[in-house]
Amino acid sequence: MSSGPPKHEMQYFPNMTTAMPSESGEFRRVLWTGLYSQVVLMTVPVSGDIGDEVHTVDQALTFTSGVGKATINGKDQDVKAGDLMVVPAGTQHQFVNTGPTPLILYTIYSPAEHDPRTVHKTKEEGDEEEENGKDKPPDWSRKSQAENEKAGLVNTSGKY
Repeated sequence: MSSGPPKHEMQYFPNMTTAMPSESGEFRRVLWTGLYSQVVLMTVPVSGDIGDEVHTVDQALTFTSGVGKATINGKDQDVKAGDLMVVPAGTQHQFVNTGPTPLILYTIYSPAEHDPRTVHKTKEEGDEEEENGKDKPPDWSRKSQAENEKAGLVNTSGKY
């Protein structure tokens, strides 16, 4: 996977709400990173959690398998396959797997939260890489629209 800005090509992920996520055993895998967003697949093991955290980016999570409990800014909500949860930037959140099977979801960060090449087999591996500064979003994913247009990364004609 490239660590540079994305090409202007379609990215297709078939069966995102069925087969593909159920095959993932990794805690976190970045699937795609764009100039203004990032798609990440996560698998929370039985009795596991993502960790109580706060991001400086917006996050939308779609649950594809399993059941769990979301805690957003102190409020609890049961979640299951088919549910969508939005976490605004700067909001405390935690997701816990409460079921007998892995809790699988994909999340869209806006802008990116992780290195585009990120694959974490476990939560502990992810925590360690984040603490050691090894899992940071690329600088190009945090630029403004004007900066990206000036750099030629965004062309409103859609022709490249």
